[in-house]
Amino acid sequence: MSRCCSSCSRIFPLGSFSNNQWRKGVGISRCHACVAGGSSGHAPANDLQNNRAAQTARRNNSTRAVFQNYYLHNPFAEGGFRWVAKGTYTEGARAGEPCVCKWFKSGHVDQASFFDLDIKAMDKALDLVKEWNSKQMIEKIVMVNIPQVWTFNESGSLGGKKVLQEPFINNYQKFNSNTGWADTDTPWPRVMQAISHFSYHASSGQFVLCDLQGGVYSNAVVLTDPVILSRNKMYGVTDLGPEGISSFFSNHVCNEFCKASWSKPTDQRRYFRPQPGTSMMGGGTMT
Repeated sequence: MSRCCSSCSRIFPLGSFSNNQWRKGVGISRCHACVAGGSSGHAPANDLQNNRAAQTARRNNSTRAVFQNYYLHNPFAEGGFRWVAKGTYTEGARAGEPCVCKWFKSGHVDQASFFDLDIKAMDKALDLVKEWNSKQMIEKIVMVNIPQVWTFNESGSLGGKKVLQEPFINNYQKFNSNTGWADTDTPWPRVMQAISHFSYHASSGQFVLCDLQGGVYSNAVVLTDPVILSRNKMYGVTDLGPEGISSFFSNHVCNEFCKASWSKPTDQRRYFRPQPGTSMMGGGTMT
């Protein structure tokens, strides 16, 4: 069952419309993208673009945080090679707000190189999401948590250990992975699929921003720990390279948030089995 959106004149399936919009009938219904898209008001376009891009980075804005020993010894989350514990900022603009620290499991990785690659991937992700925000594709801002390398003081249970520190995210969910898997049942995961497609187009086919996960807030969506797929495998073991890019598009179906003019690779074969976890070169999977 499909219908033409009254705003953009594109034909979409039932899932691309809210129940309320669908009930309005043919010739009136507007798709999710048209309902959510575009900023209102009369600010100059360049001012809107610059303001949205400037809001993309979600930083620590703090210089100190505390973590109870219980939470450090009982992390609330873990991936394939690192732990995640929750704490509280005690200084700076975020004092009193929750935060997380992430550290690598013993023997799993070369810690120094992975810190560097994490920061490098986040920098590229920030550039790509800034570009998305500047285009005013949707009303909400998409933000990216920007981690910093912090060091525990010597008196704590992790004394001297280096960790990645960033703000806590509420309402955490996973939208897509680095192997082509995607949750497309609701509008926000479809927005994330569009961002991944957009990143390929905006980078002239050099990158795909994926493994998108985070939380949906009333005024923004906040992402953390994204993966960059690159033509030259520049971003570590989760960068599945050209085969990963092809695998993303093998499973991607353009939706109401994508644009028909966005480019796609010639090779859209599947090289990796789509799965929700984050896959690493060599066959490992993080959850």
